[in-house]
Amino acid sequence: MPVSIHVPRINNNDDEVRLAELRIAVGEAVQAGQVVAAVETDKATVDVEAPSAGFVLAIQGEVDARLRVGSVLVWLGATADEAVPVQAASATGMASAGAGQAGRPTAKAMALLRQYGLAAEAVRASADRLSADDVLRHAQALGLQPRAAGAAAAPAPATASRPEVAGTARPLLSHERGMLHTVCWQRDSAVPGYLELACDHPAWERHAAEVGRAQQLLLNPLLPLMAWRLVQLAAASPRLNATIVQEQRLEYDSVNLGFTVQAGDVLYLAVVRDAAALDETAFVQRLVDLQRRAAAHKLEPQELSGATIGFSSMSRWKVNRHVPILSPHTALMVAHTVTPEGQCVLGATYDHRVLHGGEVAVLLRKLATPPSAA
Repeated sequence: MPVSIHVPRINNNDDEVRLAELRIAVGEAVQAGQVVAAVETDKATVDVEAPSAGFVLAIQGEVDARLRVGSVLVWLGATADEAVPVQAASATGMASAGAGQAGRPTAKAMALLRQYGLAAEAVRASADRLSADDVLRHAQALGLQPRAAGAAAAPAPATASRPEVAGTARPLLSHERGMLHTVCWQRDSAVPGYLELACDHPAWERHAAEVGRAQQLLLNPLLPLMAWRLVQLAAASPRLNATIVQEQRLEYDSVNLGFTVQAGDVLYLAVVRDAAALDETAFVQRLVDLQRRAAAHKLEPQELSGATIGFSSMSRWKVNRHVPILSPHTALMVAHTVTPEGQCVLGATYDHRVLHGGEVAVLLRKLATPPSAA
């Protein structure tokens, strides 16, 4: 009789996990205690072991898929040709779109992502899953060409040589891989510059207090209001909301504001899509909601990708200087901080292929003073 291997629970609050790795294939023989897969949440990765020896009859999930805790991941049989239980043939254990599957790539989409050198997080899904057509449309919009068969792969993001000091290699969690891709994109594609200037912090505080009272907000809306001002400036100047693709400047049709949120040891770039279509009140409410759900690790895939411009603040840490990393395919990330002495500083990391320092300085001067005091 077939033996089932179920998706384990990692955290009490997580009813789904991501299938991070498969170490088996259908038809293979496995031993009791052998690691057959690895699953992960944002907080931990766990190996899945075979409870007994047998042959792999079926695998009910693919790498990167979201799986329901307790669902069947693998069926083992005494022989390689043993029948898979009927109920397993139609149930994959993969989470529904409403439960977090939205935006996950299909197998064909994964192949195209590799072919074009794209990250799944950078492509917007048109339906429940990220399809091959979604990837092709995105690649065509950016003017990308597929790698020729047999062409050399892109350089590995990590160093080619291993350090001389012994250690234990551990797989990166999903948010850590996202950070790796972001840092490597800035290193390999963008030409980053940075500048900063003082900000009229008292004026912004007064403006935020007035808006907070008018909208009856419980939280200080200062940072969302500064981000909203950035959205307005980007909408008025398409050069700010752009990137470079094959010696052409691609000016985006919408302003998708990426806003950094620190949730424990995880750094999210929460994205307000089509932000310029919202009014000030709607934008502030949307961003505050994103911040809350990011803090609870409850963001949807489409809320973690597609940024065209960014805003980041380290004011809570009272650092003197904050030089952020550009998100892939963006040309501007505004940095905000308040020093231990109470001085507010605005900085900007920018892609010098798209913008020059004078343009960024003009932007920061406009952003340094709230609209009510301009």
